[in-house]
Amino acid sequence: MQVVENSCDRYFKRQIELWGLEVQKSLLHKSVLIVGSGGLGCSLGIALGGSGVGRIDLLDFDEVSYHNLHRQIAFELDDLGKKKCEVLKQTIVSRNPYVEVNSYDIDLQSFIKEYDSMKKRVKYDLIIDATDNLPTRAMIDSFAKSVKTPWLYGSVEEFHGYVCLFENISFESIFQINNRTPKGITAPIVMQIASIQANIALRYLANYKVAKDKLYYCYYDQDGDFCLQKFGL
Repeated sequence: MQVVENSCDRYFKRQIELWGLEVQKSLLHKSVLIVGSGGLGCSLGIALGGSGVGRIDLLDFDEVSYHNLHRQIAFELDDLGKKKCEVLKQTIVSRNPYVEVNSYDIDLQSFIKEYDSMKKRVKYDLIIDATDNLPTRAMIDSFAKSVKTPWLYGSVEEFHGYVCLFENISFESIFQINNRTPKGITAPIVMQIASIQANIALRYLANYKVAKDKLYYCYYDQDGDFCLQKFGL
């Protein structure tokens, strides 16, 4: 793909109008790890990739299935059977030539072992949870604290979801870790929770103020009213 010379400023024109050229350039030096390339991961990857985060590493060992397509917006029918992290990588770089994307077709436990040999080359500014189970999130929390990196939790089911930027508080002190299977889900709430995650991530990476160790609960009540509750941890 041919990129027009000196077109980076044009690509990010609207964001530069928001926070200036120096902040935009600083994003090119930021690195994030997104654990999971499903519903949340697809929306997060596209949003942060298009915003100019310089390096995005994607971690997922799953393949695209037919029932994924309604909410995992990076995938198409032709992607069935392909590795999610690889397809998401191609989607991100096809939209933004200024981002480096790496895909890891392994589970989190294996990645953590590999990271010992990687950490001299890359230090993540933020780790983002885009998984769908509590044991993996507990592992993310442990890993993030071992490398002294904040991590951004997100979960969603039915018509509600949670978001929290964890720094000091332990995930296991808030949530009981079990193998509970999430209930049904709609596509819009996945994108809505991922959008909140992406906004917090982008503000944090751009050195804007964000609330840490505060849990956000987003839901629709019985009257159909959208509600947001905040809990200091």
